[in-house]
This record gives sequence, structure tokens and C-alpha cells, in this order.
Amino acid sequence: MKQIATALLNAQGEMSNPKKGATNPFFKSKYADLNAIREAVIPVLNSHGISVLQPIVHFENKNFVKTILLHESGEMLESLTEIIYNKQNDAQAQGSGISYARRYALQSFVCVGADDDDGQKAVQSKPKATTEILKKAKDGGFTIEQVKAKYEVTKEQETQFINL
Repeated sequence: MKQIATALLNAQGEMSNPKKGATNPFFKSKYADLNAIREAVIPVLNSHGISVLQPIVHFENKNFVKTILLHESGEMLESLTEIIYNKQNDAQAQGSGISYARRYALQSFVCVGADDDDGQKAVQSKPKATTEILKKAKDGGFTIEQVKAKYEVTKEQETQFINL
């Protein structure tokens, strides 16, 4: 693991955080999409002899994105990130879940954040969720955890969301 560790250390010293260029219409916020993450880290990793692979694997009745950092020496590091999505047998929901898993896995694995353009928003209180917001979120394939990250949700609303 010596060669990949050295290469990753050097690569991380050159990496910058990806830019938040995509907009989430539901949460009305900007985020760094998968392409922005890839553009920020893969060229730097490649310049240090590290390639990135993200195959989908099935393990213990769950689907995961397996993120592999493969060094030219043959050494590798790998990590699993569960693919989570609400609607079974829905290709769009599954594709969205795969993209989320790939994005968060790669970002976490190489330890980059995203430029913070909403630091003030993080310290402000969250608006209260409404039935309309919950319905739009559910229809859009969002999880209750994603809604709770942006809105204040009561226990009753959480039950309502599950039953929508």
C-alpha cells in the first residue's frame, strides 16, 4: 500500500474542491454534481498514476457502488456505498440513486468537499415542511432524510411521507 498511499497523498495536495454548478429545484440550492466531482479529482488522480473505477456490485441483497482507486503499481483502495432509491422497478429512480452514490462515494473517498456558497444558510433555522412539499419530494424520489436536511419535519409528517 506504500505506492498508492504516497500517490494519493500527493494528489490530495493538488486537489481543489469542486464547484457547485448544478441547481436542485426542490431544495432551491446549488451543489456539485457528479461531473463536477469527477472534473475536480480524476485528472489529478490520473496524473499521479491512480485511476478510478465505480462498478455496481450486489452484496447481501443490496446494491452498492464500489469505488476503487487503482494505482499503476497494482495497489488499490476500495470502498462500498449503498445505492438508495425509493421507487422499485423505476429506472429513473435507480439511475438517480446510482448517481448520488457515485458522487458521494468519490467525494468522500478522496476527501474533497464542495465550495460552500451557503454557509449562512446552514446556521439559519429550517422552514417547516408542508403537505405540498412532502408530496413533491416523494414524487421526485427524495428520501425523508433529504427532506429533513432542508425542512423541519414533525413525526406526524414523517409518517405521512412514508404513507404517500
